[in-house]
Amino acid sequence: MGNLSTSLKKFMQNKNTVTVVGVIAAIVVLYFAYTMRINSQINPVSVPYAAEQINPGTQITESMISTRNVPPSMLEGDVIQNIGEIVDKYSAADSVIPKGSLFYKRAVVEKEQLPANIILDYPKGYVLYNLSVSTASTYGNSVYPGNYIDIYLKAVNKLDNNQKLDADADKIMLGKLISNIEVLAVKDANGQPVFQNLDEVRVPAMVVFAVPEETFVLLKKAEFMRTYDTNLILVPTNESLKDEPADQEISSEQLKDWINQHTVWTES
Repeated sequence: MGNLSTSLKKFMQNKNTVTVVGVIAAIVVLYFAYTMRINSQINPVSVPYAAEQINPGTQITESMISTRNVPPSMLEGDVIQNIGEIVDKYSAADSVIPKGSLFYKRAVVEKEQLPANIILDYPKGYVLYNLSVSTASTYGNSVYPGNYIDIYLKAVNKLDNNQKLDADADKIMLGKLISNIEVLAVKDANGQPVFQNLDEVRVPAMVVFAVPEETFVLLKKAEFMRTYDTNLILVPTNESLKDEPADQEISSEQLKDWINQHTVWTES
């Protein structure tokens, strides 16, 4: 055993021997590294592709996606390799994804990134309403899409010239006008979603929701009644936390009648 140890020590102390061993080891490492690199470039990779043409602004479903094996060299750029990053997303508003094409990150977006994403959300027969807001009126920017709100009306009960003064003249009226409205979007003054990019501070300027046409007309009448110093006030609720949120409804027939009595609607 001692002779073997001595021989091995002498062998390792021989500079020529160490050099040869080092060269061989380096060649082996280079060979395996080169082999792995070549294999990584030629071994096919399974990736998703469009099984049909997908038009701009279309929600992408599983039936629109197939997979195939391609060389890694085709995966340069922002090619999406995971189907989970595609299903239920949308094709960008400026992109047609041709049949057979791979999916690219620039062409697959979230619904909130579509310029007209709110038109995908509201019920048939409803009308979009845009309520002007501020950081203060949204409770420190705490109103999000999917939240529910109530709309209150504040007005001054001014009597017409041909009416007699009474105890209620020039008194402030305040009451809930509409209940259980779902917020579809919160946007800044440039029309960009306020919560789309959390790295960028955006100031809320409008809350968008949908109401029946009759309710839309009622809100617009109230909004334009400047003579009565009217103001529509947004109040968040916890309705979105319920399993079955209550239906949208007019909360005060009295306020509704007061608005209609002091305005005129011309039929088209």
